[in-house]
Amino acid sequence: MGRGRQKAKHTKVARELKYYTPDTNLTALERELAAAAHENEYEDKWAHLVDDDDEADEDDDASPAAQTA
Repeated sequence: MGRGRQKAKHTKVARELKYYTPDTNLTALERELAAAAHENEYEDKWAHLVDDDDEADEDDDASPAAQTA
């Protein structure tokens, strides 16, 4: 007999959750998006350890065309 009351309560809770719209703090959202945009600026922290010119020179020295020229 108690199942009808329990089901009604679950239905009520589910409906409240489905249609619940919390207040939006636009200032906090703006701060969060600004911080995320700042983090997306890519800076290669390890670029100073890799010198692409040295690798290109090694490849040129190993090729036969570089030796004949």
